[in-house]
Amino acid sequence: MKHIVLLIFSFFLCTTLVAQTDEDPVLWSSEWNKVSDTEYELVFRAKIFEGWHVYSQHTPEGGALPTEFTFVKAGTDYELVGETLESKTVTEFSDIFEVDETFFKKEAIFRQKIALLNPDVRQIDANIFYQVCKEVCIQGEYDFNFVLDGGSATVETKALDERSLAMTNALKKDLKNKERLTGEGSVSAKGSGIWGIFGLGFLGGLIALLTPCVFPMIPLTVSFFTKQSQNKSKGIFNALLYGFFIVLIYFLLSLPFHAFDSIDSQILNTISTNMWLNILFFVIFIFFAFSFFGYYELTLPNSWGNTMDSASTKVGGAIGIFFMAVTLAIVSFSCTGPILGLLLGGTVLSEGDLATNLSAGITGFGLALALPFALFALFPAWLNSLPKSGGWMTTVKVVLGFIELGFAFKFLSNADLVGHLGWLKREVFVGIWIILGLLLTGYLFGLFRFPHDGPKKKLSPGRKITAFLSLAFTVYLALGLVNTVDLKLLSGILPPDFYSVYEKKSDCPLGLDCFKDFEEGLAFANQENKPILLDFTGWACANCRKMEENVWSEADIYPIIKEEYVLISLYVDDRKELPEALQFDFQYESGRVKSIETVGQKWGTFQTLNFNAASQPYYVLLSPDLEVLNAAVQYTDRDTYLNWLNTGLQRFNATAMRK
Repeated sequence: MKHIVLLIFSFFLCTTLVAQTDEDPVLWSSEWNKVSDTEYELVFRAKIFEGWHVYSQHTPEGGALPTEFTFVKAGTDYELVGETLESKTVTEFSDIFEVDETFFKKEAIFRQKIALLNPDVRQIDANIFYQVCKEVCIQGEYDFNFVLDGGSATVETKALDERSLAMTNALKKDLKNKERLTGEGSVSAKGSGIWGIFGLGFLGGLIALLTPCVFPMIPLTVSFFTKQSQNKSKGIFNALLYGFFIVLIYFLLSLPFHAFDSIDSQILNTISTNMWLNILFFVIFIFFAFSFFGYYELTLPNSWGNTMDSASTKVGGAIGIFFMAVTLAIVSFSCTGPILGLLLGGTVLSEGDLATNLSAGITGFGLALALPFALFALFPAWLNSLPKSGGWMTTVKVVLGFIELGFAFKFLSNADLVGHLGWLKREVFVGIWIILGLLLTGYLFGLFRFPHDGPKKKLSPGRKITAFLSLAFTVYLALGLVNTVDLKLLSGILPPDFYSVYEKKSDCPLGLDCFKDFEEGLAFANQENKPILLDFTGWACANCRKMEENVWSEADIYPIIKEEYVLISLYVDDRKELPEALQFDFQYESGRVKSIETVGQKWGTFQTLNFNAASQPYYVLLSPDLEVLNAAVQYTDRDTYLNWLNTGLQRFNATAMRK
């Protein structure tokens, strides 16, 4: 698991470097040599950028991934003669993976002999999967086409069959007055917004300042700048520059995510709601939690910190200060890493653009870390008011550990909801959080201890206050479990109310009647001559739950949805596989073909295709003959939503009277 965490952190760093150059650090070329009438030698060449290296096919397990070849139609059109041969390699010990690794520097050459089984074959297709590293690693693939008769290569394209064409056309709807979707009255997601995410990141940075990895470094670093500089103003400038570089470094970690949205409009939704990714987050957060409990230390390789520290000493000036900031980020990782994980997890769970939210959150985190270095440089007398380092910082880490555990089960709940596993029904989830709350309360009251706790002392006032807050939250959860109080404060975090261990009359929000297939809901709307409330939602959509439990539940809104509209709820993150007869290939206007295999893929594509939107919640009002009745709205307040519903209803009734 340590390696998994390192790889995730390495991915952020490395893809940032690649994004800055817009170049692949490996340039591939190929050629072929004719050995006889039926035998050929295929040659794969890689020119590797300085400092980077590509791994051998035979690098030992436990380290980076080896190079792998796939030869298309091998065994039918031709056979492989012997193994794929390699040029000279280098073997060195990896500090990251703690194993010997075999790789290529500057250039890699692979050779594979083949013997034709079919004399009419004119083209050999192959694919290479590889990993290229420069302290950190990224993966790559490349397709090769060897044309044996000297002509042009042909690339097979997937043609849609008649069934796929028919199902694709059925997905497209002829909406009337479509311009109303973005007209007056349209409401984008309000949620916490980018500034809310920034604020959460800033709060996370402030909490990180209270950990033993960061707090003791504040007076030491500020004193270094003020005492080592030639004059006071120079020392203040260097401290401010140091703070700026801290913010810059953390901001750069978010840049790679901005490249994802150009690949597929649904890719970020797919990533954030992927069942296996949520399970992976669950495991990682459990790992983070126990590191905060003191059972092991989570650190990046010492060589990284030593290298940066050495660079800062040798270079000096602004560049040297930059390397000092990088050193801080590395050596404080055991405390900041899990908090950054919480920030990343919270961003994945939030609504809106993941990349933008992550940039806002992580910039806020970096700003909070940098702020004390700048402030204490400007006002060094304030250093005297700083509390002394001590056991209270360990308490902070343990509290964070319990928060990590709570988040871990939220991710497991997402996987459970998306995969329809039935593991964490609403009551089970709340019960687990109650247990975590009791354990945290017991720890804060000194009923048990963790390995890194110091000698037992009298409870401080701050610790007692935190313990009572923890106890109050636990009681609130317990009362909600027995339906004594409403848990609306946790809307979007808890599983939906209909996902219960008790049998419910409806599997729709708030016991409403709803359709989960558009065509079925449309047919019912025509039968009843009622307008449609089209609800693009998701099992793991936090703001969807907030809207349902805080807005739909209102006394003047609930009856309108229940009695005046036909509710169609389409879950775009539903990973339930479609029956084979309903699976098909969808072709975008660009020509790219996407396989529609799950319920969520179908409705996600349906939303993008007809409404040019990919976020949830996303609400549309339609008449039975597919006239758009009002502008689309997303996460919003009660009054706006009520007015939106009434306006749509009035427009539908007016149209019906004219007919």
